Amino acid sequence: MSSTTLPDRLAINPKSPHYDEALLSRGIGIRFNGVEKTNVEEYCVSEGWIRVAVGKTVGRDGNPMTMKLQGTVEPYLRNAASDGEAPAEG
Repeated sequence: MSSTTLPDRLAINPKSPHYDEALLSRGIGIRFNGVEKTNVEEYCVSEGWIRVAVGKTVGRDGNPMTMKLQGTVEPYLRNAASDGEAPAEG
């Protein structure tokens, strides 16, 4: 089984310098403070934050309005998991 090191920071917005289409197409899951999050726009593991969309609201530039939440960020590859469970990291 090949292990892929996920980047410290990743964004889903193609305009972001932290965007990686190839990696996103593989399916990234995020656990934030032990809870699975599906609405993450961007994350940073070393700084311990995620940006989540706030409803359907968009800003002047057409991007979703986001809120930054502080906590423990654990990204993982979804397709490496079996039956939707995240692989154990240690």
